Amino acid sequence: MDRKTKELVAQELHEKLKNFDLAVLAHYSGLNVGKLTALRIALRKADTELRVVKNTLLRIASKDTDMSLLQDHFKGPIAIALNRSDVVESAKVLVDFARRNADLVIEAGMLKGKVISRDQLSALAALPSREILLGKLLSVFVGAQTGLVNVLSAIPRSFVQVLDAYRAKKEAA
Repeated sequence: MDRKTKELVAQELHEKLKNFDLAVLAHYSGLNVGKLTALRIALRKADTELRVVKNTLLRIASKDTDMSLLQDHFKGPIAIALNRSDVVESAKVLVDFARRNADLVIEAGMLKGKVISRDQLSALAALPSREILLGKLLSVFVGAQTGLVNVLSAIPRSFVQVLDAYRAKKEAA
């Protein structure tokens, strides 16, 4: 790669490193092309981009970004996964793939400007998906409204029951 191409790649990567929600660094040595392609396809479905980048280009591109905090991990053959949407889904894909393939070693990550470890990424992957969390939140809202309707309807219902009991008592007398 000539110098001009390297500058363009570094500039493009710098722009991507300024705007991400989740970035994960992983060593991929030992993965064959088929497995790496399968990982890329799975991550693409989670709206995540996986790039294999030279360490020097990554160092240059990460200047003046949050990723500069991870420069200690820029050693050896490294891949970077960048996500701008559902971080839980991409974390699940990466952690599951790393469990099934020992050649993919997750080093560290960045979650909205904060450094996270491999264990924290695994904890993030264990969270329910966004759709499930939204469904649970919706059920809480519906449950609160149902409870309010039941409480408010209890007063007239009790009043009608008292009137019915009084009527039954008058008819019996």
